[in-house]
Amino acid sequence: MSGGVILVFTRAPVAGKAKTRLIPELGPARAARLHAQLVHLTLGKVTEGQSDPVQLWCSPRQDHLFFKQCRAAYGVSLHDQSGNDLGERMCNAFDQALLDYDWALMIGTDCPDLSSEDFKRARQSFDEGIDVVLGPAADGGYYLIGLQRSQPELFTNIPWGGPRVLSCTQTRLRELGLSGAELDQRHDLDRPGDLKRFPQLLI
Repeated sequence: MSGGVILVFTRAPVAGKAKTRLIPELGPARAARLHAQLVHLTLGKVTEGQSDPVQLWCSPRQDHLFFKQCRAAYGVSLHDQSGNDLGERMCNAFDQALLDYDWALMIGTDCPDLSSEDFKRARQSFDEGIDVVLGPAADGGYYLIGLQRSQPELFTNIPWGGPRVLSCTQTRLRELGLSGAELDQRHDLDRPGDLKRFPQLLI
């Protein structure tokens, strides 16, 4: 194959295991419903009018009914995440995808602000020969990362889930001598303080 692929990383909307940082505010069942809503919102955006194939990378396993419903609704292919931590799971997914495609963009399902323009600009960056594309998140992480070749060093010894994910990744890019491009900053919906930014999503 050639061209690119979009990798969507997510977990099943299981009460008590999804959107755990929002459970104190919403309760386990409502937090899980919000997570499911965000997955559908994300898949709708990345499949509507997009020519690139979309892979849904699933945790804990792709045989969960929710993921099968997503495959039927959006035409995505399902894949199991594998690895001991988030960085290893991301790295393994990129390694697999880049065996078949020229580039890969990875996103989560926490960014309601995600836009088709983000994907367009990322593709343009690859056309210009950029090695790594990052979409900075306001909380210090990133909502998108894109690669043209495997870069395992970008996923090791990163403080996942904290406010230094983006800065540590930027430092790693410089250390490796890789060229990078950044998209517009966007907001994730991950913590109780983020809820007021997206009132239309509260259920």
